Amino acid sequence: MLEQIRLGEFRIGDCVVFVERGDITQTQADAIVNPANSRLIMGGGVAGAIKRVGGQTIEKEAVQRAPISIGEAIATTPGRLRARYVIHAPTMIRPAMSTDLTSVEKATVAALNLAKELRLSSIAIPGMGTGVGAVPVQEAAKTMIGAIRRHLSEETTLKRIVLISIDGSLTKAFESALS
Repeated sequence: MLEQIRLGEFRIGDCVVFVERGDITQTQADAIVNPANSRLIMGGGVAGAIKRVGGQTIEKEAVQRAPISIGEAIATTPGRLRARYVIHAPTMIRPAMSTDLTSVEKATVAALNLAKELRLSSIAIPGMGTGVGAVPVQEAAKTMIGAIRRHLSEETTLKRIVLISIDGSLTKAFESALS
């Protein structure tokens, strides 16, 4: 059951979902999610920001484990980030290609399942496929929220999910999809 606690804050079961406008690299969470490509090359967008702030070691470790398919996820060290892990969940096969809602859903589910496997209590997730992937923000937000609701309806370790973006239209789409 979904309950709005206050503006930008929603409760789904035992988990609180926060919607924030901000920089994912500055978010305090057990893990932050990188909407990756299957080769795990961290070029621009969220991946580029994670690499710039967290350091090259994140990409080096990720690329050593590539390629991974859409629907899979891996965790790497966080480098200089506050998180304990970076979860890389591909939304596209090659860097900078467009993607679709099926890939957005698979990537979101893969990230959430890995968080559960790692027994994490908090995760920060940006828009999946909304940058170079070119998925419209409203559709991506609805798809991601659907995956989150299904995940939280099962047994999970997550107590806090932060949906974060520097883009105000995406944060509004997250709030709309949650309402």
